[in-house]
Amino acid sequence: MDLNRGRQALFAALAALALIVAACGPSGGSASPAGSIGVSAPPATTGSSTEPSAGVSEGPTVAPSESSAASPSGGGQIGGTVTVIGVWGGSEQESFLAMVKPFEETTGIKVEYTGTRDLNAVLTTGVASGLLPDLAGFTPGLTAGFVESGALKPLDDVLDMATYKAETAPALTDLVTVDGKTFGVFIKAALKGLIWYNPKVYSGGAPTSFDALMQAPASGDTKRWCVGLESGAASGWPATDWIEDILIRQAGPEVYDKWVRGEQKWTSPEIKAAFETFGRVVADDNVFGGSNAVLTTNFGDAGNPLFTNPPGCEFHHQASFITDFFKKQGGAADGDFDFFPMPDINPQFSGAVSGVGDLFGMFNDTPQARALIAYLVTPEAQAIWVGRGGALSANSKVTNYPDDVSKRSAEILASAKIFRFDGSDLMPEAMNNAFWKAMLDFTKDQAKLDAILGELDDVQASAYGG
Repeated sequence: MDLNRGRQALFAALAALALIVAACGPSGGSASPAGSIGVSAPPATTGSSTEPSAGVSEGPTVAPSESSAASPSGGGQIGGTVTVIGVWGGSEQESFLAMVKPFEETTGIKVEYTGTRDLNAVLTTGVASGLLPDLAGFTPGLTAGFVESGALKPLDDVLDMATYKAETAPALTDLVTVDGKTFGVFIKAALKGLIWYNPKVYSGGAPTSFDALMQAPASGDTKRWCVGLESGAASGWPATDWIEDILIRQAGPEVYDKWVRGEQKWTSPEIKAAFETFGRVVADDNVFGGSNAVLTTNFGDAGNPLFTNPPGCEFHHQASFITDFFKKQGGAADGDFDFFPMPDINPQFSGAVSGVGDLFGMFNDTPQARALIAYLVTPEAQAIWVGRGGALSANSKVTNYPDDVSKRSAEILASAKIFRFDGSDLMPEAMNNAFWKAMLDFTKDQAKLDAILGELDDVQASAYGG
C-alpha cells in the first residue's frame, strides 16, 4: 500500500471538511467545560444544517502518520473546541488522541477528552441537568431514552449517510436507528469470546468443545484461567461477557434475543445454566489467585500471568482489544500470545460469536462537533487506531491490521454464522448495572445464585417498563 497516498487522502478529506463546516454559522468553540468531567451547556443556536462531506477516500486505506498535518487550503480552519467523554483510559486513550491529532492540526479544533468508567451515570445526570459534552460514547441500550429526552441529536444531515451505511455492517447501524433516523456512529469494534494463551505454555490446539477446554491439563501450580473483573464503577462487566458468550453457544440466539429484550427470565433454566457454567471457570481450584483475586484484579491486568515465569494460568477470555494491554501492561511481544474462538457448547449453535462496537453520539450540535463526528467515521481516521493495534474497525474499507492476530479477529467477525451484539450493552441502564453487580456477587459466593437471579428478575420487571 502507498503510505503517501493514504496520508494525502486523509488531509484532502480534512481540508474539504474544514471548508464546508467553516461555512456553517458561528465558528466559535462550545461553551467552557463545566466541572471536572469536560461537559458544556447546550449552545443557544445549533449552527447550519449544511451536510459536511464524510471525506471517504477511493484509494487504499492505510494508517496516516500521526505527526503529519496540513492546513486546509484557503484558510478554512474552524477553530474552537469540542468536548468529548468516553470510557477509554491508558493505552486506549492514547490511541484515540492519536486518531484525532491530524484532525486537530488540520481544522484548528481542540479536542478536550475526558475518560471515565462511570460514563452511563455521567450522561444520565447530564441529561437531567442539561450539562452535556458535545460528543460522547454510550451503550446502544441508552439510545431510545436519550432520543426521547431530546438530548441526542440526529446525524442524518451531518454525515454522508449513504456512504456510512455502505461501509458499516447493518447489524451495527440498525442499533442506533430510531424512527428512521440515525443517532450514533461506531468508530471501532471488537470481537468477543476469544480464548487467549501463550504458545510457549499451551500447544494443544483449539479444543473441539467447551468441556474439552475445561479439561485441558495444567501443569504444576499453573491454573486453567486468569480472570479479572475490576473496572472502577463498571466492575463486573468482563463476567457479563462470559455469560453472553456461554448463553449464545449453549441456548442459542433465540433465547439470547429474548433475554436481551427482557422476555426471558433470569431464573429460567437457560440463564441459570450459563451462570453455573461460568461458575466452573471462577472456582478457586480453576482460577489464578482464587475468586477473591478475580474480584480485585483490573480487567486490563488480568491476562498478565500468561506471560510470567512460571505462568500463572493457561487461558484468558477477553475481546480482541486485549492485545494492546498484553503488550503495554503485561510485557508481552508479538508471538507471545495467540487465540482460538471460544469452543462450541451446543453443536446446534456452532459458529456463534458476539461482538461490540464503540458508539458515539452528538449531544450539542456545533460546527466543531459536526466536524469531529464526520471525521471519526472515515476509513482514514479509523485506520490510525487499527494500525496502532488493539482495535478492529467498524468501517469495511479499513484493512491495515498490523499483525496476524488482528487480521484473524477481523475475518472471524466478518464471516460469523451467528452474530449478536454485546447483550448487556443493549439492556436498559438499570438492568445493565444490576447485571454487573450480580456477577460480582455470584463470583464472591456461588451458593447465592438462586437469590441473585431472583433479584435480577425483579430489576427486569421494572427496568423494561413491565
